[in-house]
Amino acid sequence: MERNDVRLALPSKGILQHGAEDFLEACGLKVYRPNPRQYAATIPGMPGVTVLFQRPGDIVTSVQAGSIDFGITGYDVLSEKGANGGAALVIHDDLGFGACSLNLAVPERSAAQTVDDLRQWAAEAGQAGYPIRIATKFPHVTAAFLDRQAITPYRLIGVEGTLEIAPAIGYADLICDLVSSGITLRDNHLRPLTDGVVLRSQAVLIANRPALRSRPEVLAIAHHLLEYVEAYARGRGSYLIIANMRGDSPEAIAQRMFAQTSLGGLQGPTIAPVVAREHLRAASDWFAVNVVVRREHLFEAVGELRAIGGSGVVVVPCAYIFEEEPVRYRAMLDALAAEQQAATSAAGEGE
Repeated sequence: MERNDVRLALPSKGILQHGAEDFLEACGLKVYRPNPRQYAATIPGMPGVTVLFQRPGDIVTSVQAGSIDFGITGYDVLSEKGANGGAALVIHDDLGFGACSLNLAVPERSAAQTVDDLRQWAAEAGQAGYPIRIATKFPHVTAAFLDRQAITPYRLIGVEGTLEIAPAIGYADLICDLVSSGITLRDNHLRPLTDGVVLRSQAVLIANRPALRSRPEVLAIAHHLLEYVEAYARGRGSYLIIANMRGDSPEAIAQRMFAQTSLGGLQGPTIAPVVAREHLRAASDWFAVNVVVRREHLFEAVGELRAIGGSGVVVVPCAYIFEEEPVRYRAMLDALAAEQQAATSAAGEGE
């Protein structure tokens, strides 16, 4: 049955839920959910969008099936379900929250420090007649990593509950689990292999490919989402510096700024005459300078401005920086066009 609403799925609990809601609010897309027990909500800034709350794995399945148009989930879950490359398309891979890594971790008493050590351990265990046992909730991603590293033989043990206890009670030799701070591993006397990162993950925004191609309202919401997400991401950690500076002309001041290392701005600084009071106007040689810099260069930029004559320096954090077109929206359109062209070519060859 054809739907009129556009559906966005968010994680229903845990760090990803709070991270997704906080992130969307920071992007200017606050989720309105009057009752926290309800599994449906709205975004007043995007009329026509229904927000549903699901488990991260179910979000991937729903977007893949087409019952959900957009979803925010973890890249780890997406990779485990093998959905990226199917009907689910990643349209933003750097939302900036939910960061973690899938790591191989061994008991502290183990002699294994690296993947090479694990390879030798597995080979020796195999010669003794048993494979090493690895407890994990990510069997597909883990197996792919082990195979790439030529670690054999091994046996993966699926676990629904807590993984960290598996080596201690003897039903696994090591684990492959998500790690953020590493505190849980240390509390359970485990440590990650130094080069045992199987996958790096964070929250990603995914969309249903067929819906993007066939439903204009879904494509419009994709543009809306990416417009605000990209503007927020570009603004996050950026500052607008405003200062007054004497000079013969905007071009002369620009040359002084370009000679510095931190005053290039986005496309360049904005320089405009300061309109002086009537009795000073004829002799005014003051200009207002505006330049955007990243947080890590802020104090260096302020120092450089003052060194070349800037005064009255004002610093304002940037909430959003909008471009002519979101970079990732153009990348999404290009990916869809390339896929369509490939499908058309394949169909032509098959005739």
